[in-house]
This record gives sequence, structure tokens and C-alpha cells, in this order.
Amino acid sequence: MAPTGKAGIYRGSVKDFPDFNAQQDAEALYNAMKGFGSDKEAILDLITSRSNRQRVEICQAYKSLYGKDLIADLKYELTGKFERLIVGLMRPPAYHDAKEIKDAIQGAGTDEKCLIEVMASRTNQQMHALMAAYRDAYERELEGDILGDTSGHFKKMLVVLLQGTREEDDVVSEDLVEQDAKDLLDAGEAKWGTDEAQFIYILGHRSKQHLRLVFDEYLKISGKPIEYSIRAELSGDFEKLMLAVVKCIRSTAEYFAERLYKAMQEDTSGEYKKALLKLCGGDDDAAGEFFPEAAQVAYRMWELSAVAVAKVELKGTVRPATDFNADGDAQVLRKAMKGFGTDEDAIIGVVPYRSNEQRQQLIQAYKSHYGRDLLADLKSELSGSLAKVILALMMTPAQYDAKQLKKAMEGAGTDESILIEILATRNNREIQAINEAYAAVYHKSLEDALSSDTSGHFKRILVSLALGNRDEGAEDLTQAHEDAKVVAENLKLADVSSGDTSSLETRFLSILCTRSYPHLRKVFQEFVKMTNHDVEHAIRKRMSGDVRDAFVAIVRSIKNRPAFFADKLYKSMKGLGTDDRTLIRIMVSRSEIDLLNIRREFIDLHETSLHQMIEDTSGDYRKALLAICGGQD
Repeated sequence: MAPTGKAGIYRGSVKDFPDFNAQQDAEALYNAMKGFGSDKEAILDLITSRSNRQRVEICQAYKSLYGKDLIADLKYELTGKFERLIVGLMRPPAYHDAKEIKDAIQGAGTDEKCLIEVMASRTNQQMHALMAAYRDAYERELEGDILGDTSGHFKKMLVVLLQGTREEDDVVSEDLVEQDAKDLLDAGEAKWGTDEAQFIYILGHRSKQHLRLVFDEYLKISGKPIEYSIRAELSGDFEKLMLAVVKCIRSTAEYFAERLYKAMQEDTSGEYKKALLKLCGGDDDAAGEFFPEAAQVAYRMWELSAVAVAKVELKGTVRPATDFNADGDAQVLRKAMKGFGTDEDAIIGVVPYRSNEQRQQLIQAYKSHYGRDLLADLKSELSGSLAKVILALMMTPAQYDAKQLKKAMEGAGTDESILIEILATRNNREIQAINEAYAAVYHKSLEDALSSDTSGHFKRILVSLALGNRDEGAEDLTQAHEDAKVVAENLKLADVSSGDTSSLETRFLSILCTRSYPHLRKVFQEFVKMTNHDVEHAIRKRMSGDVRDAFVAIVRSIKNRPAFFADKLYKSMKGLGTDDRTLIRIMVSRSEIDLLNIRREFIDLHETSLHQMIEDTSGDYRKALLAICGGQD
């Protein structure tokens, strides 16, 4: 279902079929399953184009006509994911939920993700219907089964949600909003230990409208979104459940959009794919729709971004070592590389645990003691991915970025993704340092290198970013409105005020590449108000190629830079094989800036930790990455 505007009003992609005749449909399904084999195309075409109410009537007509259970026949005739999808569609929603919950808790293990999804997202009425359906289908009480299969605070919150007693009054008391926000703060961030019962009571009982205002108030008084505090104060399945509850309170539709995205890491195929596409109800790209509630969510996300960036402290995982002794470290490294063989553990025990400034002192101490180049010795003694990690750590951030940019442009092809990642995410000071390092090492300006290796609008974007001339001032509301108009006109979401499209493109590029981050957040909020579209969504739909990727990276960096890097890290490690170049580049370059924030975003976005995914690498390479990662979340 997709929201049409007001909270709670939705429209689905499947509607009542016109001129519906349950008996005719029952006959059609019987004929599709009669004889040798079954007509799967006829089955999926019919069932996916009928509403759930109509499917229930078809089941009843089938029973009356043939004395047989339609769901049982479908299960017999179909197989695999296609069978599970079609059978799921034939059940009333409450009975489908009951079956999913039953499957999640029966057997040796428990599918906590399924429990969390259902329990966090259903309304009071849906909860009541679920309990009744479970009782009818299995002659058992759902609450009793959940009590027997779960434990701790996770169990307590599930039972609270199962009661379906969330307040539904839209009248909100400002005093109670302030009190609840304070109580949540006192129960977590402001307390030694955590009062989980307070989190359970407030998040499990208050109305959605009330809680949205509580979350706003919490952000004001704590300087952090409620999600940050939940991740810091709670743990395990209880933490995941509470985060899901918060997401559903903010927007149930957005929660399910995220769940769908995470569920589809592999392509679908065959009748299963056809059925899913029929249920999906058309191509969103072709329709170009962006529903008003989605626009409201987008606006709120930009608003939250502005507050969070101003108040949430960025933290790296690598900090200066206490009692640092450059001479002592130099001796340890020399001993590790002297003689036959290399003591990789000793090297890993030093390099990732020192700040970059300390590593530069270590290089000097090594030179003074032994008259040797530490980087050259490390390069000679180490190999493979471990060598790349250690050598990257020994370079200054600007030298490392300059080298990555050089490697992205040398050879037969250009790695545009690296150019975009570095230039779209560095601040003015970092860009200026990169320019100096690039010129010093390669005796050529970065601007000249980019100009000779790229072309067109993409070249103009990169060169503009490489100048490091982004404004660093506050927002200008009047100018933000005008800038939003330019963005809307360039993305063809508003009438163009002048016929000079080249001038419009230049202004658009200038806005995204030179305006300050605080100002651009306000621009993008104004853009949502003006067009009912989110700027990232609009850029993805209306641009293409490297230009699109560059602008999307800029927008995502402005919205939430740690989340941008968390997503890139996840993609570097998912599936078969690891993109070690991306993994090393981000781990090293963000280690002293915001890798701790990236770790938190990683869990929130992908329901697993960065530490856990790094565990899938091997040997000394894994040890070095885990040292940079800074421990389990």
C-alpha cells in the first residue's frame, strides 16, 4: 500500500476486480489444475488480480462446487517460492500473519526478524484480529506461545504490542510530550544503566501522533535522534524491535520499503517474478509518482538531518595511543621485520592502534634510529591486502586520498566511483590538502588531471568540487527558496523561467557544488515543499550515468555522510567476493573521523554489524581491519 496524504490513509496496488464472479473464478482455477501439470500463468493472472476479500469468496465457491479445499489443491500443484506466495495471498491478512508467526516460533530456533516485523507494524485492530486468527487456526493462545519462545525485555515488549492497546487519540498534550521525552532521556542517556521498562511503556502505549512529537522533543533536549540513543542503550533483539517500532511510528510505509529493499539481494525469476510484478502494480519509474506522505517523510528527514548534524558528535575508532613512545614503536617494528620472516602480529599490534599524527612521528623516529624508510621496509616485508592496509595507514590522509585519485585515473579506464566518493565527501580543508599532496607527488595539478581524464558535465562537477571553494556559512532562507526553484526547473519539476537551459544547468551545478551544507539542507526542504519530491529520488529518476551518481553522492553526503559510507562498505562485502579496494579505502580514510558513526549506521541500515561482516575476511588482513573497526557493536 502507498500513502495518499494524511497519515493512516493508504492505497494498494491490488483492488477489487470489476464484474467479479466467484463461481466462474473457482471453475477457472479448477480447470487450471486439472489433468497432468497445471497452468501456472492462468493461476497467477487470476489470483493476483483479485482482492483478498474476493479470494476468500473464491475459496468458498471452490469448496461448494468441488467439495475440495482450494488452498490444499494449490499447495499440491505449485512448488517453491511461487507456491508460498500464491497460498499466502489466499489467506485473510490475519490468518496469513498467524501462519507467519507460527512458522517463526515453531521448531528449534526462532525467526526474530519475522516476529519484529509483524509485531512492530500492525495496528490495534490488526493485533486483535491476529490473536483471534491464531486461536482459531491452532487452538492455542499466541501470547502463551510467545512467552514460551522468547525471553527478557524482548519478550516483554512483544507482549505489550500484542495487546493492541496503543492509544489512538489524536489530541496531544504538550506537557506530556515534554515529560515523556525527559523520561526517555532519564531512562537511558542520562542514567547509569538503562531503565528498559520506561522505554517499553512509552513506546508500547503512546499514540503515533504523540510519539512523533516526543521524538522531536527528544532531539531538542538531547541533541540526538531517539534511534541513536536506542542503539547506545539497548542491545540484541530488544534493540532491533524498538528500532522497528520507532521506524513504524515515523512511517510504516518507509519501514516496509526498507524491508523490501533488504529482502531483494538476489534477482527473482519465473512465475514467482511474474506474480510479484503483478502485485507490484506497474512501473514507478514510468509513473513518476511520489506520494504526498513520502514527501512529508522526505521533508522531515532533511529537518532531522539539519539538527542531527549540528548536534551529533562525529567519532573515529582510532584515537591517539596513551603513553605513546615513537622510539619504542620504531624498535618494535624494526624487530618485527628483521631477520628471516616477518612478525605480522607485532606490526598489527602497533600501526592500527596509533593516530595518523603518531604514525608520522614513528616514521621519523625509524629514520633517525635506523637510517631507513619505514614505508619501504613495510612494503618489502608485507604482501597482499594486509600490505595495502598497513601502507595506507602510514600515509597522511591527504597523501592517501591523492594516491587513490591518481590510481582511479591511470591506465586504460577511469574509476569514476572513486573520484565521486572522495571529491563529494571531503570538506574544503581536506580538498586543499589533497591538492597540495597531489601536486607534490605527481608534479601536476589535480584540476589538470581531472580535466584531461574526464569530460562534459561530469568533468565540470569534479573540477568544481576539487577547487574546495564550498561556502561554509549558514542557511539563507530567501536564497534557499530561489535555489530550490532552480533545482526544480533543472529536474523538470517546475516550469523553466527562462529559455537558456545551459545557464540553468550551470546554476544547478553551482548550487550543489558550492553552497554550504546547512544552506543545501534548507534548499532540499524547500524543494520538497515546492514539488512533493525528494531531491535524491528526483535526481535518480531524471538523470543518468556519472553525472547522476555524482549529484546523488553529494546529496547523500549532505543528508547523512556516515550512512553514505556505511552503504558503500556493505556493498563492498555482500555477495561473492569482497571489493577490498573500497573496503580498505573507507576503513582507513574514516578511521579517525567518523567510523564509529558509520558502524552505528551500518547496523541500522543492514541489521548486521560491520564487525560481523569483516569477520568473513581472513588471516592477518582480518586482524588489521578488526583493529581499525574498533571492536564489536
